[in-house]
Amino acid sequence: MLNKDTRVCISLAGRPSDLGTRFHNFLYAELDLDYLYKAFSTDDLEGAVRGVRALGFRGCSVSMPFKSAIIPLLDGLEDSAADIDAVNTVVNDDGVLIGSNTDVQAVAALLAEHALDRSSRVVIRGSGSMASAVSAAFARAGFGRTTLWARNVEAGAAMAVRDGHRFTQTPPDDADVLVNVTPLGMAGAQEDALAFEPDLIRGASAVFDVVAMPVETPLLRAARAAGLPVITGAEVHARQAALQFERYTGVALSHDQVDRAHAFARAG
Repeated sequence: MLNKDTRVCISLAGRPSDLGTRFHNFLYAELDLDYLYKAFSTDDLEGAVRGVRALGFRGCSVSMPFKSAIIPLLDGLEDSAADIDAVNTVVNDDGVLIGSNTDVQAVAALLAEHALDRSSRVVIRGSGSMASAVSAAFARAGFGRTTLWARNVEAGAAMAVRDGHRFTQTPPDDADVLVNVTPLGMAGAQEDALAFEPDLIRGASAVFDVVAMPVETPLLRAARAAGLPVITGAEVHARQAALQFERYTGVALSHDQVDRAHAFARAG
């Protein structure tokens, strides 16, 4: 039952979904935690952050297009966010707002879990805030043959230099691991788009698509049809949401709890 002491966590996104809302609220109910989670969008990011501080909201998940724009509005950053200039999690401790990035941790955990070969030739497509997190995770995991492919020369080249990757504006000829961190395949106007050419996919050894909605993107379907192992955006979302949950509540989740909350979120 909601009451005056209920702690509130929110998300701020350009295109809010029910995934985080269902994930967090499922676990609050199961663990009998006096918390509430609600998704929002806004045209006034500064006002929204003032509201988080003034109303004492415990935490705030941050999605596109606010991951970098929110930084000047916070009181401090953990290294996970400062190193890549992108925030996806804000924790409010008595009016002090500290930003961090659980995307990097989530991707790093999945690379280890799926046991990708660190000597693989990796192509990461994208140059936005999430691409920055993915690029950093691959670098920190010891992948030394990585190319960042992006149209945005300024952002992409800077990211590549930061993480020790090669940068290109032209489509690659071949690769072992293909990573999509663009909106290609995302629900909406580009949901039928394939992030990599079919021949490139067939020649790869693994595919990683960070797009979370829909669960099965054109890239993932093509990879499965070619018999390739995949890492999905749904996995990334579940891992990073679990890390956020722990930061907000202090409760570390088991794999079973994460899996059940994720299944519930997807069923909505």
